[in-house]
Amino acid sequence: MSGLDWPALMQAGLRGLGLRPAEFWALTPAELRLMLGERQGAAAALGRSRLDELLAAYPDGMAAMGKGERDE
Repeated sequence: MSGLDWPALMQAGLRGLGLRPAEFWALTPAELRLMLGERQGAAAALGRSRLDELLAAYPDGMAAMGKGERDE
């Protein structure tokens, strides 16, 4: 199904953090994990070289036009 252990997450949120049910259900799983102090799988900061790789792989309209057309 979703791969999340909802009973454990509900217990941690409702009992452990003292959230009300409406507060618990308004959170995303990522927000709940952050509130619980979980840092597993936290992404490293995006460095310049990785940003350049992403820009080359997924150019936007202006970057795809080429340098000469942008500079005019």
